[in-house]
Amino acid sequence: MSTPHRRSSYDTSPPKAEPPGVGEVWRSVETAATLRSLAASGGADFYEGEAAHRLVAFAARTGGRLDAADLADHRSRWVEPLSVAYRDHEVWEIPPNGQGIAVLIALRILEGYDPDDVAPFGPAGAAAAVTALPRPQAWHRALEATKAALADAHAFVADPEYADVPTAALLADAHIAARRRGLGAHAHRPVGVDPRASDTVYLCTADDEGRFVSFIQSNFAGFGSGIVVPGTGISLQNRGWGFSLQPGHPNEFAPGKRPFHTIIPGFLTRGGAPVGPFGVMGGHMQAQGHVQVVLDAVEGGDDPQTALGRPRWFWDAESGEVQIEAAAGAATAHALAAAGHRVVTARSATAFGRGQGIWRTTEGTLVVGSEPRADGYPVGW
Repeated sequence: MSTPHRRSSYDTSPPKAEPPGVGEVWRSVETAATLRSLAASGGADFYEGEAAHRLVAFAARTGGRLDAADLADHRSRWVEPLSVAYRDHEVWEIPPNGQGIAVLIALRILEGYDPDDVAPFGPAGAAAAVTALPRPQAWHRALEATKAALADAHAFVADPEYADVPTAALLADAHIAARRRGLGAHAHRPVGVDPRASDTVYLCTADDEGRFVSFIQSNFAGFGSGIVVPGTGISLQNRGWGFSLQPGHPNEFAPGKRPFHTIIPGFLTRGGAPVGPFGVMGGHMQAQGHVQVVLDAVEGGDDPQTALGRPRWFWDAESGEVQIEAAAGAATAHALAAAGHRVVTARSATAFGRGQGIWRTTEGTLVVGSEPRADGYPVGW
């Protein structure tokens, strides 16, 4: 049975099978009108104006639960980012209810190893050739640290206004040291350890005055998203999927509560000075992608384009499988399997995320990179 008035996001896309060609102009009139209204109202139109009215009316016609009070009561939060030192850099992530803390836990675990043991494609500090194959032992350590970090995030990350999220304890020396001691030469199946006892778009930009933006947006999974409110160009998302229905879980569904969130824009500094923004979209690949890009950049000295182009791994928390790209080589797959990982060579690049990054060099110039697995493009001026 079809639902009246429902429109797919494809209705706001170019009306043909192929994307617009180079130099071709395509306009979304409804989206443009909505953006103008949002700009003129400072964003208020989305929550209390014409856009809000259209959202609520559309929900009422199609069996949705969104009402005027939900929109009017919403308040966006300005939050303090979390940061940890990694070698001579600082890595910055969005705090809970997002999964960025998993990136920081993993990197803190990895910093306790000798740099040469975790440099993914060659000795630490030595720029490896773009065609270099991964070092299996370094990949194993990064995988194990990231698995432990994600287990902690999935166990404890929730809306801190509703749950006691042990952010400081998860990043504390004692917890990090205990997590590191629990890792060895053989793959482990991680569980969250209480330290007290994932259709996404990422972009980054910079200007000539030294300002940087690291930005990510997502409609999340296919079910319940991609529905466009008629007359607005606004595409709805389904982030409520991130809640848990397990009674007593920190991320248990509740009214007015924010769910566990996968989208995490990242940022690097060095000695307090900005290096630049970066991100890797792709659900639960995001934290894993951040760890790999930071390792490639800090340990391997890669520029963002090289770091984003290196072969990647992805650990699937549900199946326990480790997917790797064919470019990593058969020897890497065999070595990881020997260490106890359930290795699968991926047939496509869809599992490995899509990223971008901008680094400021010591000379003050900017070096940009865009994911070779996607259709992004680095643009300068």
